[in-house]
Amino acid sequence: MDLNNGSKKNRDDFYSGIIYTLLSFIIWGFLPIYWKLFKNVNAFDILIYRIIWSFIFLILMVIILKKFIFLKLLCNFKSFFSLLISGFVIGINWFLFIYAINTDHVVETSLGYYINPLISIFFGLIFLKEKLTKLQWLALFIAFIAVFFLTVNYGKFPWFAVLISISFATYGLLKKIFKYESLAGLTIETMVLFPIALIFLIFSLKTNTSSITRLSPFFHFLLILSGIVTVVPLALFAMGAKRIPLSSVGFIQYIAPTLMLLQGIFIYHEDFSNIHLISFSLIWSALILYTLTLFKRRT
Repeated sequence: MDLNNGSKKNRDDFYSGIIYTLLSFIIWGFLPIYWKLFKNVNAFDILIYRIIWSFIFLILMVIILKKFIFLKLLCNFKSFFSLLISGFVIGINWFLFIYAINTDHVVETSLGYYINPLISIFFGLIFLKEKLTKLQWLALFIAFIAVFFLTVNYGKFPWFAVLISISFATYGLLKKIFKYESLAGLTIETMVLFPIALIFLIFSLKTNTSSITRLSPFFHFLLILSGIVTVVPLALFAMGAKRIPLSSVGFIQYIAPTLMLLQGIFIYHEDFSNIHLISFSLIWSALILYTLTLFKRRT
């Protein structure tokens, strides 16, 4: 009976992990629309407010939910140091994403998140010794061919795409290795960035160099919402990443860049070549194939 209960719990954890991860990447997939609203605002200024309001929102959640477990993590050097690293990694990813979107690099940003799952899967194989079935290797190969077509078609080395993909894959690896309680981990990650952001905010306000001061009250309200927009998908991702293999997280990540690519085509009217069409079809074929193998193994 205990074994059956344990098996059922593992299965429930897996399915809930899939759902959490799916929701996180659906939200991330629509974020370019949100950040495009701040097209005329300096990306670093946006990052400062994003960090500050994310930390404030997390502290409010901690107080409301009465989950002060992060205090214990603060007292443990290993825990704090690992979260310090992951905090800076996700901070770098935030800046790269905002800057790329607001400098009209939506297609390259999409490419970055197409490459990212491959790096996540590679990290899972190398650092976590995760195994793939033959069909999963086939799905990975199909996805690699698709990304190769996209990269070649881009015409130049996609620095934004590569840096965005490496930074977020690294963050995913850290979340998988250090399985801290989601809210506690996120609170400390933003906590280590908060004083730095606050110092830059005070400096920019005193020197009158902040582009935020020229915004209307409505856009200030939208910046406040950036805390929620940032924390909710991160929390869902953290809850999902610790329940399913990193290689599974890698393939689910294709949802976000696909949504971004669709926005680039239908909302921002960017070019969509035959190579994009072929790559898009290959990636979704790989995603479907890989997803079917995951659920087959757990039925």
